[in-house]
Amino acid sequence: MTDEHWMRITIEKAREGISGGQTPFGAAIVRGDELIIAAHNLVWQSADITAHAEVTAIRQACQRLKLIDLSGCTIYSTCEPCPMCFAACHWARLDRIVYGASIADAAGAGFNEMRVGNAELKRLSGSLVMITPDVLKQDAAALFGFWKRHPQSRVY
Repeated sequence: MTDEHWMRITIEKAREGISGGQTPFGAAIVRGDELIIAAHNLVWQSADITAHAEVTAIRQACQRLKLIDLSGCTIYSTCEPCPMCFAACHWARLDRIVYGASIADAAGAGFNEMRVGNAELKRLSGSLVMITPDVLKQDAAALFGFWKRHPQSRVY
């Protein structure tokens, strides 16, 4: 399966979240050709500011696999992970982060982003996680417009 295949699943999960009143972020964790989990942001639903799509996916994958070490797995994210989510990916020992839209895209949609990109976080931290940016970037960035048109859209 290709990065584009998994990103399409991730984008669809984000759309599902938007339809449920959540924000335009989705994440999926894959090991080989197996989808472990696909999740969307749950910040508003859970009243938990840390319930970003990536953190939610990592939590669910760890529970499903009964592991805290996700070595051998890749996380797909509709948007470049924020510093908190990048750190969670590092701590979970994910092999790779693949994302679509950028932190700048999220900030442009009104989200309170810390504008430190994953490449810079990797450089500063010495993390070994591989980063693949801009996979289906336009499709992922289009989620922000879809979300803004939703009557329950709100930023945090």
